[in-house]
Amino acid sequence: MDAVRQLNLDLRVHDRVALDEIELYAEMLSAVAAAERPLTLAEIDMVLGIRPDEPGRRSTEMF
Repeated sequence: MDAVRQLNLDLRVHDRVALDEIELYAEMLSAVAAAERPLTLAEIDMVLGIRPDEPGRRSTEMF
């Protein structure tokens, strides 16, 4: 720990991308826990805030 203090590192710095991913994961877990059945792809997209008409969005049809 002394080496960290000597380098004056700020351990309170956060990785914004990682925190955003954790938040999305938590939202998905909450939605799954509240559901009485498996979520459809459309419901998953809704939880994640993905619009079905976004450019580059793959089809939700199952193969």
